[in-house]
Amino acid sequence: MTQDEQAPDRAAQAVDEVPWAEVTPDAARRLLVAAVEAFAERGYHATTTRDIASRAGMSPAALYIHYKTKEELLLRISRIGHEKALLILRRAADGEGGAAERLTEAVRSFVRWHAGHHTTARVVQYELDSLGEEHRPAIVELRRRSDAAVREIIGDGVASGEFDVPDVPGTTLAVLSLCIDVARWFNAEGRRTPDEVGALYADLVLRMVGADAQRRPAQT
Repeated sequence: MTQDEQAPDRAAQAVDEVPWAEVTPDAARRLLVAAVEAFAERGYHATTTRDIASRAGMSPAALYIHYKTKEELLLRISRIGHEKALLILRRAADGEGGAAERLTEAVRSFVRWHAGHHTTARVVQYELDSLGEEHRPAIVELRRRSDAAVREIIGDGVASGEFDVPDVPGTTLAVLSLCIDVARWFNAEGRRTPDEVGALYADLVLRMVGADAQRRPAQT
């Protein structure tokens, strides 16, 4: 793994330990958290820098000390979120066990993150088009690498005979779309926890790829 590949991993691990731990100083973190909430509630284009500063309990002028533009805030949020997603999927793809076990882990963890961090995930996954041409390619590349991790697992399953998938790229897109959509509808006050949704989706995906019952890991 190159240093460039290791950097996103370290950033994503920090998010696991303390939300937005990689964002410093504290004022910059407060502004970023406020931006996540505002973008998720109102959408990027309807949110003003004044809205963000107000939510953070700061003056509009204070925002520009830490972020040159509103788009810079969105880029930081999107990069951190996509690095976390990539870390989750890459860990699963590189893990031990057969394709069914690795796909189970990938889907469980990916769905669990999108449910447990649904406000952030909505911004990360659904505001890509709000980024300008200067910034969008970097995020598209992170998405491409996430897609490649899942495609690798499914391809391994086809090669080993564990999965029956005639269209690996199309199935990969369907799996990722299914998982990401959890951020859109998940309700923290609903009857299922993020862990339970993760387990449910892992079983659904294994059925989707044609893993027979004997190969499917036990759902906990």
